[in-house]
Amino acid sequence: MTADGPKSETRNRSTLPILFSVIVVDLVAFGIIIPVLPAYAKDLGESAVVLGLLLSTHAALQFIFSPIWGRLSDRIGRRPVMLFSMLGTSASMVVLGLAGSLEGLLIARILSGIFSANISVATAFVADVTKEEERTRYMGMVGASFGVGFILGPALGGGLAWMGHGVPMFFAAGLALVNSIWAAFALKEPARSAPKTTNRRGVISSIREALRDPISARLCLTNLFFTIGVTQLESTFFYFMNDRFGYDLSQVAFILVVMAVLMAGIQGGGIRALAARFGERNLLVTGLLMLALAFPVIPLPSSLALLLLPLIVSAVGRAISQPPMTSIISMRAESNERGTLMGAFQSSAAFARILGPLAAGGLYIYSAAAPFLLAGLLFFAATLISMGLRDVDAAPRVNSIS
Repeated sequence: MTADGPKSETRNRSTLPILFSVIVVDLVAFGIIIPVLPAYAKDLGESAVVLGLLLSTHAALQFIFSPIWGRLSDRIGRRPVMLFSMLGTSASMVVLGLAGSLEGLLIARILSGIFSANISVATAFVADVTKEEERTRYMGMVGASFGVGFILGPALGGGLAWMGHGVPMFFAAGLALVNSIWAAFALKEPARSAPKTTNRRGVISSIREALRDPISARLCLTNLFFTIGVTQLESTFFYFMNDRFGYDLSQVAFILVVMAVLMAGIQGGGIRALAARFGERNLLVTGLLMLALAFPVIPLPSSLALLLLPLIVSAVGRAISQPPMTSIISMRAESNERGTLMGAFQSSAAFARILGPLAAGGLYIYSAAAPFLLAGLLFFAATLISMGLRDVDAAPRVNSIS
């Protein structure tokens, strides 16, 4: 963040609560469907493969639109893009709540994918209004906001679903609408992300230019493998727990909540101290290695007590790997191009969410253990890639990608 004076810094900092709220609500909308959508699809007679298709459809549209929204936020400002996408998220949840067929679910997932600009733009916004030396701390708070969203989302999904599959969706739509109204009055455009009239590159050429930076390219590839690995759990956990232990929707949601509480506690409280002590790169490598070791063990235990150990290890690994990854890449572009780079970074995760659920659904039919073994291999590959990051804890930002 530039030294624009105390008043500017105070105004910028005052936007952080609403930004974290935007992320929480967006993740509530995402997390609320994790326990509900599998049961929704199952009630409609659909298999894990069809569930994977629904999840991948959302991701395919997110993959296409994340860099577009990110680039647009560089040109016209973060605030209008965020407000528009928040209203779109609310509308998509209403459509999802009203859906009574596979076609309806598909339309809702298409809309939610198109309007999924909030995360990349909000992350760029946070980077705009924070100093580089504070970046890991605030990206940890972004991660904690993710965690809070995942705590509330599955809990609300499991807790409200007894009134009907559509009720959690309508609740999430209401939250998104209220949040957008708050943002319309409280969210101020940071000076750092003011529109730039000299930048006329297209989206694709700008992303290509951004990824010429080897650190950015490595981080996007790491994020791709990381997210494919995570989706193996998200896409099959309900089926796995139901088939192995006979757990119902509320019981699976409770386990997801416990994992999310653990992640949020680490990211909101201890991540800054850990990064200061060990460095962002080392934290990223350690977290990915923990995931690589934990995921292949998940399908092995025959009791919940034994299953908790790899689940806890995986939650800790995820908690300490995401904030450093986001923090490092946020410093690889100037502020007026950060939306483009964060859009590309988010797009790598979206592409992973196209491939991941499809792979998970297909592999689960073959073997309940197969998705978790694939995840372990991908986390190990991501570990090796991240080990190649050099001097990132003190690396300067790259030149403008315009």
